[in-house]
Amino acid sequence: MVAKKDPQSIESRMLTAIRSLGRGSVFVPSDFVRIGSRASVDTALHRFLRNKIIRRLARGVYDFPQEHPVLGPLQPSVEAIAQALAGRDRTRIQPAGAYAANLLGLSEQVPAKAVFLTDGPSRTIKIGSTTIQLRRTTPRNMTAAGRLSGLLIQALRELGKEHLTEARQAHLKRTLPADQRRELLKDIPLAPAWMHPIFRELAGESE
Repeated sequence: MVAKKDPQSIESRMLTAIRSLGRGSVFVPSDFVRIGSRASVDTALHRFLRNKIIRRLARGVYDFPQEHPVLGPLQPSVEAIAQALAGRDRTRIQPAGAYAANLLGLSEQVPAKAVFLTDGPSRTIKIGSTTIQLRRTTPRNMTAAGRLSGLLIQALRELGKEHLTEARQAHLKRTLPADQRRELLKDIPLAPAWMHPIFRELAGESE
């Protein structure tokens, strides 16, 4: 006969795990699957909510809020929320569209919808005034996920060749570390043909 886990022990271990993630972290119930059953995890999360230790951002999505002395609980980063939705360390995500362009400083407009490509299931949630969308895509589009090349490809696709001005290219050269720019050469085959000269220019390779 398998002994049942002590509910108090489960809560204690979950609280330790949450605190170890740090303020501003975002998590979902499945992150605690190794600690206890789904029912016991949900019970613990509800208790933490009642005690205002954690906060529910959306159905099945929680955070350990970072506190500002004047503003109070702060909103977690879009990236942290997307990582939690994707299933931390189980699926990959890649910023895309206007959000990718904004991350690179190629657009000053902060998009109301943050789009991420993923090799996991598609999902959309709204938190406050921000909509976060995970959009399932092809394996090829995820090949460079998590690298500068992947972010750059998605940002340039959003802008289009005609809108990549000299000023924007100069901005990328000025703000992106030289060692990361040199790495772009390895991923040139993954980018559309019109981006190849841009990658080479940013990497510092002469034509």
